[in-house]
Amino acid sequence: MASPDQHASTRLALARYHGDQDVVPGMLNFAVNVRHAQPPSWLLERLAARLPDLARYPSAADVRAAQQAAAARHARTCDEVLPLAGAAEGFALLANLRPRRAALIAPGFTEPEVALSAAGIPVRQVVLPPPFTLDGARVPEDADLVVVGNPTNPTSVLHTREQLLALRRPGRVLVVDEAFADSVPGEPESLAGDALPDVLVLRSLTKTWALAGLRVGYALGAPDLLARLTCARPHWPVGTLQLAAIAACCAPQAVAEAAADAERLLALRAEMVAGLRTIGLRVVDGRAPFVLFRAAESTRNQLRDNGIAVRRCDTFVGLQDGYLRAAVRHEWPRLVEAIAKTGVSVPSGSCR
Repeated sequence: MASPDQHASTRLALARYHGDQDVVPGMLNFAVNVRHAQPPSWLLERLAARLPDLARYPSAADVRAAQQAAAARHARTCDEVLPLAGAAEGFALLANLRPRRAALIAPGFTEPEVALSAAGIPVRQVVLPPPFTLDGARVPEDADLVVVGNPTNPTSVLHTREQLLALRRPGRVLVVDEAFADSVPGEPESLAGDALPDVLVLRSLTKTWALAGLRVGYALGAPDLLARLTCARPHWPVGTLQLAAIAACCAPQAVAEAAADAERLLALRAEMVAGLRTIGLRVVDGRAPFVLFRAAESTRNQLRDNGIAVRRCDTFVGLQDGYLRAAVRHEWPRLVEAIAKTGVSVPSGSCR
């Protein structure tokens, strides 16, 4: 029988897995949720224009420009914006808040678990049963840090503002991972524009703008909360190109472009979901630019052997075997056809 330490080690090893790990060049990649093959030309030009500046350290003006753009985008003040080296850095900084007990809404993105566990902070997984909504979520009252995704990765479920705000308690910090919020037309359930003293919102630009290799994001929160978050942060944590990307991607024209793309993705997602359902797959209702559906791990292996990558989901607490995740892509008919050819058998249980 495995010891508790062995179980913990195995769990953290699974939590460190990410979708790109099983993707090799030439595969049709449904495992990673980056929207496009490369950034748009206008963004590449903006970044290229800053290459000569790399000989100097990022300036206060660079930081301020990024803060001003994000603040204007969300109707916040500059001191409520914290540029990040990707939203994942925000999770790495959570231990600086010194929580006594953290509650993670599961299934959910695994980076908070990794970062908090590494810092020795007790973590409680609050597992939501299908259809993975916050209705009836039993968060321990003594949890002084709660982390939830909206829309949630990997389920794609979009929680309501009312459900999120109901998680607030005196002495508790609520962290909302909005890495995919800009993929929902109008961002109706976002808390990014709410200046609440106990709510920290993490935003990512890497998926929408194909900047995964640059690591770009920002946090929104009360100034004193951001100060606590960064109390042990090194100097110059965010580089010149990252700051330039934040300023560029939060500009009004870029926000409008992303919003139009979100409408396109929503229509494409509906087509993909309908296609998956025509071959008998149970699909979780959601709004993110990826789809969670019921299928055996053997299906993923067969797809991989045929040059198609999808995301395994047994690495997420609350899912284990029996679920796969696929990014919304124009090539979805190839995925549906390939799954149908595997003779897929849908695992028992329901997504609803």
